[in-house]
Amino acid sequence: MRQNRAYDCIVLGGGHNGLIAAAYLAQAGRSVCVLERRHVLGGCAATEPLWPGYRVSTGAYVISLLLPEIVRELRLKQHGLTILPRDPASFTPLADGRHLLLGPDAAANQRAIAAFSRRDAAAFPRYGAFLDRVADVLEPVVADTAPNLLPRTGGRRAAAPAGLRNAAGLWTLCRRMSRLGTDLPAAIELLTGAARPILERWFETEALRATLATDAVIGAFAAPSTPGTACVLLHHAMGRAGGARGVWGYVRGGMGGLADALEAVCTGLGVDIRREAEVSRIATVNRRARGVVLADGSTVEAPVVASSADANVTFRKLLDRGDLPGAFLDAVSRIDYSSASAKINVALAEPPRFTCLPSPGVGPHHRGTIHIGETLDYVERAYAEAAAGRPSSEPVLEITLPTSLDATIAPAGKHLMSIFVQYAPYRLADGDNWDDIKETFADRCIALLARYAPNVPDAVEHRQVLSPVDLERRFGLTGGNIMQGAMSLNQLFFLRPVPGWADHRTPVAGLYLCGAASHPGGGVMGACGRNAAREILRDV
Repeated sequence: MRQNRAYDCIVLGGGHNGLIAAAYLAQAGRSVCVLERRHVLGGCAATEPLWPGYRVSTGAYVISLLLPEIVRELRLKQHGLTILPRDPASFTPLADGRHLLLGPDAAANQRAIAAFSRRDAAAFPRYGAFLDRVADVLEPVVADTAPNLLPRTGGRRAAAPAGLRNAAGLWTLCRRMSRLGTDLPAAIELLTGAARPILERWFETEALRATLATDAVIGAFAAPSTPGTACVLLHHAMGRAGGARGVWGYVRGGMGGLADALEAVCTGLGVDIRREAEVSRIATVNRRARGVVLADGSTVEAPVVASSADANVTFRKLLDRGDLPGAFLDAVSRIDYSSASAKINVALAEPPRFTCLPSPGVGPHHRGTIHIGETLDYVERAYAEAAAGRPSSEPVLEITLPTSLDATIAPAGKHLMSIFVQYAPYRLADGDNWDDIKETFADRCIALLARYAPNVPDAVEHRQVLSPVDLERRFGLTGGNIMQGAMSLNQLFFLRPVPGWADHRTPVAGLYLCGAASHPGGGVMGACGRNAAREILRDV
């Protein structure tokens, strides 16, 4: 085997979490090497030139949750990161000719909702204020390492200082939650309950309920009536990357603009970034990390390895079974990677022209997320079909048109449209295969959108269809799960990725998790990478 130079730390994966971890480690004076399997950085938050003149965000498509601390501490704006806030935030066209347009303008929201229900118009500000109060309490939890509240599964006991930090973390969380006062019971329901009953209590307008419910289930194999979906409502009230809490935006140049800024930071700090450097095995001696072996047979040595791959890939594909306790491997094998999401990237000759809100070109309604799915029952039916192993006959579509704000990613006059689809189950019934049916399924999604914007089918010039199987192949996501493991209650906070190992450490000394498989989970927030770097530096 050929041997490369040795480093203090190796980071597996050049996604945003991996690059963030590398930047903080290098900032602390460590020599760092990032190994990326693909030709492009960014992981799921990458920009790729799929067609001449187009720069496509093939995976992730909007940003809000990226921690302000990361933007400030790594000086990402000075390194080229530009976020374009969206206003309005969402647009829901209806078959009866009406529409619902929502954004950061509270007065405009009340006017829009009052067209459906004066009661809901009055309730909406109270609903937003409640989410803000809960977000105030929980945002610090995202930005810190999760405490280990349970014994380590199949591993050594945590050191005394770590035990004290765990106790302090639990006490801090309880103290924060107590600030909610009379809101505490409702907050607990929000964190543990189903989105549907909560939204039905707050609002009577189906279009409003369905718009909010889509946010609760996007990326999850769950229905609005599934316990645990309500907490995802908080994701859309949190995050300040768009300039204010809850404001989502597009990255100028596509989502890969974040990776470009992070690459510039890392390069300035001396990080060695290698593309097309696939890791075949994490090298260990006596259950201690010693580096990695690449697919070409060469080795890279380091006493610390931080993996931004998911737990299944890290522990079951890159390590020998003898490196890990049996109980730990059993826990990893039980992680739920259920996925029902597909992504369709489309190049358009013109923007969608909605019959309910005609416009000669790009209008304000094109800037936000376009929701196709008018009622809660519609979403529930789409889920029920997927639960039976069939792609939804009438899918839930979450559509964005980044060219409405960013002219740098398409030829003049042309547009890019991103369609995130629910529900497309990874495992299909009746012997179907995604490679055989994905184009037909994409036709179904385009036809559904055409009910509201009839010009779309003829405007399509190019398209890329990524089934759940494609998401697994392209981005290394087990089961096509974009969160690196379902964000269900039994896989969050101190239970992520498995009980006892929520602090980014693993049973292999010197091996850490720094991606979405660890707390706080999926989404372009960067907390996983930042928190992992902090724990590595504590140890070394």
